[in-house]
Amino acid sequence: MVSQAIQIAGAIAILAAFAGAQAGKFHLRAWLYLWLNFLGAAALAASAAWNRQWGFLLLNSVWSAVALVGLIERTRAARR
Repeated sequence: MVSQAIQIAGAIAILAAFAGAQAGKFHLRAWLYLWLNFLGAAALAASAAWNRQWGFLLLNSVWSAVALVGLIERTRAARR
């Protein structure tokens, strides 16, 4: 039950970011876009690891890592 709730929350976060970008509400470097992708993918990766779903774990680990790199770059740019 908890695993399903985590999966749904993670999927909603990623889908919200995607829909917002497609609708022109989020820029691909926007804080909210990056955070939604990072948190959603991290939640899905954790759930995949728990359930030993290796392909799903790979996909969402990379997805969250890419979003994290974007967050780090945004943080560095904001400090300049």
